[in-house]
Amino acid sequence: MSDETTVKAPETGAAPAPAGQSGPGGGYQGNRAAGGPRPAGGPGGRGKFFRRKKVCKFCTEKIDAIPYRDVRLLQGFVAERGKIVPRRLTGVCTTHQRRLTRAIKQARNIALLPFAARH
Repeated sequence: MSDETTVKAPETGAAPAPAGQSGPGGGYQGNRAAGGPRPAGGPGGRGKFFRRKKVCKFCTEKIDAIPYRDVRLLQGFVAERGKIVPRRLTGVCTTHQRRLTRAIKQARNIALLPFAARH
């Protein structure tokens, strides 16, 4: 019986796992399509994600005085609930954040901006 045939594994990769079992990576694959790209990064989802440095809008546009009457400008720095958005989220520099806070508070006092959101 020298005519035995040998079964070779596919050369392109490992054999697909049967349905209901995880592949070589293991774990839950969620809604990801079979064989699709994995999300970048290691444990915790942190990976090769580059976050751009936030630049102060007022410094780039060379705005010195922040007018309390400019409600459209101020609304961009007030959250939906009425809170002032912190500078780590908006990217505004420290000096402009202080001026922005003062302008928002002045606009609230003369009823141009709400103190809190409606319920």
